[in-house]
Amino acid sequence: MIRKIIQIDEKKCNGCGLCAQACHEGAIGMVNGKAKLLRDDYCDGLGDCLPACPTGAISFVEREAAAYDREAVEKAMREKAPEQPCGCPGSQARVLNHGQASDPVPAVGSAPSRLMQWPVQIKLAPVTAPYFQGAGLLVAADCTAYAYAAFHERFMRGKITLIGCPKLDGVDYAGKLTDILRENDIRSVTVVRMEVPCCGGLEQAVKTALRNSGKFLPRQVVTVGTDGRLLEEGAC
Repeated sequence: MIRKIIQIDEKKCNGCGLCAQACHEGAIGMVNGKAKLLRDDYCDGLGDCLPACPTGAISFVEREAAAYDREAVEKAMREKAPEQPCGCPGSQARVLNHGQASDPVPAVGSAPSRLMQWPVQIKLAPVTAPYFQGAGLLVAADCTAYAYAAFHERFMRGKITLIGCPKLDGVDYAGKLTDILRENDIRSVTVVRMEVPCCGGLEQAVKTALRNSGKFLPRQVVTVGTDGRLLEEGAC
């Protein structure tokens, strides 16, 4: 039969899993890090998943598809009840309220986290989210927080934090960062990298993203030594 059903653009999908969580029928699952319509007969065509997608990867089409099978869906839900829902619940975008920018600097040994949002991995971060609006963006190599003891207070305080390692991830972050800069009201960008050469990929990705976004923003690069010292600060 010809009916309305969703389709997922794999190129736009960032693998966040929010659509899979929003699909109460279990029609969507994560396959090789991308959202996929697993069964036509589980999709009711109502589109609860559409507003959950941060990248606009889901849309409606009319095509030949099996009819929605409510009984099959309910049976599958009963069978899966003890299990975790589809997707990765830990990737759900959310705001964290501890550690506000106006909070006083705490005494040594009682410092709170200054992380303002989740997730933090560049690959998992949504392209658009309310916490990006009017934010200062911190793009950091994941090793920097371990090398520099005061990382939360010195760099994360009052900023939205994104982390990554171009060597381990084996990807160019420029495209994702370009989309984030272009689609949100980012006010400034700070890059914190290690002194090791592979961190140059992170700095270059931010430079490319700033250029491709067409926005002129205050920007800064800070280099951390492997011994935990701040070695260099300058514009990117």
